[in-house]
Amino acid sequence: METNSRLESTLWVGNKRYRAVLTGWHFNWTELDLKDRDKRANSVPVSEVVGVEEGRMEILPQKSFEDTDKDFTVFYVKRSSSGGPYGLFWTLGQTQFSCPSQVLRNQWTEHLRSAVKNHSPLRPHRLLVFINPFGGKKKGREIYHSLVAPLFELAGISSHVIVTQRANQARDDLLKKDLSSFDGVVCVGGDGTFSEILHGLIGRTQQEAGLNENDPAVILQPCRLHIGIIPAGSTDCVCYTTVGVIDPVTSALHIIIGDSQPLDVCSVHQSSTLLHYSVSLMGYGFYGDVLAESEKHRWMGPLRYDYSGTMVYLSNRSYAGIVQYLPADPVLSSPRDRTRCLSGCSVCSRSTEQVFPHSSDPRSLYSSNYSQFRTDLKGEWVTVDGRFRCVALTCMSSSCERSPLGLSPSAHLADGTGDLILVWDTHLLGFLKYLYRHTSTQDQFDLPFVEVHRVKAIRFSLPSGKQREEYEEIGGLNNGLDEEETDEETLSTSGSKQHLAEPGRRQEMTGKKNAGNRFFCGLCCSKAPAVSVWNCDGEILPLVEILCRIHGQLVRLYARGIEDAAVMQELQ
Repeated sequence: METNSRLESTLWVGNKRYRAVLTGWHFNWTELDLKDRDKRANSVPVSEVVGVEEGRMEILPQKSFEDTDKDFTVFYVKRSSSGGPYGLFWTLGQTQFSCPSQVLRNQWTEHLRSAVKNHSPLRPHRLLVFINPFGGKKKGREIYHSLVAPLFELAGISSHVIVTQRANQARDDLLKKDLSSFDGVVCVGGDGTFSEILHGLIGRTQQEAGLNENDPAVILQPCRLHIGIIPAGSTDCVCYTTVGVIDPVTSALHIIIGDSQPLDVCSVHQSSTLLHYSVSLMGYGFYGDVLAESEKHRWMGPLRYDYSGTMVYLSNRSYAGIVQYLPADPVLSSPRDRTRCLSGCSVCSRSTEQVFPHSSDPRSLYSSNYSQFRTDLKGEWVTVDGRFRCVALTCMSSSCERSPLGLSPSAHLADGTGDLILVWDTHLLGFLKYLYRHTSTQDQFDLPFVEVHRVKAIRFSLPSGKQREEYEEIGGLNNGLDEEETDEETLSTSGSKQHLAEPGRRQEMTGKKNAGNRFFCGLCCSKAPAVSVWNCDGEILPLVEILCRIHGQLVRLYARGIEDAAVMQELQ
């Protein structure tokens, strides 16, 4: 195939001569009549060619076309820096070539199109697109029609577009619509729209496979259709974590060339009932309280999250709980190893080999003959209990523009594990330090009241009535301690750290500090609640006692992971 698609000739770009060479995998053109030709050499992987058109054409910002017999235009992916070490913007590059004859022009267009077809088997041909017109700045329709649709048309992709009018419409449509003619599903919106599509596709896949989603022990069937994300929401955490930038054109180009990024998914159950699927955050305590408080102030728009976060922080709450977790194999990776899950991640690649040990064809990964991660709920569970500022579980780093490294910077997208973060009850300044480190490069886990564990499953439950009273007594005393008075640590019954005052000092401190506690709590409520709620990817789960299980590589996105800017610069 590579021999048949090879073509070489002299072409003109403007008034300069180039030697153009098409091999099976690359299209190169080098300016002639120069002593140092390497400085003017251009190379584009065939897999990143977006389209080839006869004549002289431009697509963005406005489409223009000049029909000329001897010219053709090649559109391709062009990278530019995002300003940081990770993540690159993709733009639509284009070069207009002139040939000595129309016959040669036709040879070039045919060979280039044939090479793209042969070396890009996962490129979509027909997509189902859901546009959320209400998400973020309410520009979903404008973003799609002005930036994305022209690119899809250039690449020869046909789209069936649905503009949603109500919550969960995308999920409901996916559960009942005929999907046989589609290669993938695209959401134009934020994390909430993505969550709808995630639930719809997973639910539909399990229905067709005859599997019971409500069974926590069931091994779920991976979804056949890819998911594409065109960011048009407020935070766009999933897009940022899997692509590295928030840019509709970048995401559209990843979809067009058929990039494929597997993604772990967490199922959330209570007893024998499926509650939700999650990919970015299961958060109890502070994270749940902020979401619940923000729902009271929706009229404030995105500002409500900053306001609610401040009020919940000042309320100085902690909650009693029992956390059980099933540890992952520490030999493979660790949440403290300071690695990043980037494009071509070796940890995720090894996991793919374990899941699909004999598959060389990516199109066969979602056939009926698959070997899914067997996250057995049996095993040696570890139990910790006490009072927590927050408990969080994430299947990815959960990074965003305001937190570039995310909740767990070394989490992986597709290794079949999640990172469990336990923030024990501590003083206000200590918790503020933990929150602030999410916005910087400092290690938020390098604090004495924070633990992180790589896990395959977790259970969360409430302590008995007597235990809860003991925790509340300890919490009431502990909330009043300042930084100098919390240096001493004791171990809980399970060995985890809790910051407690010495028994002999408790009585002395209570009278001095409780007035301050009542003041801070009074900023948000007259009485602190006994339990929190779960924040599940931005949705409230009012049920407290849950079981979470990680399903490895359950879905695939049109993405390739975050590109390392330094590595890509060397390759170019």
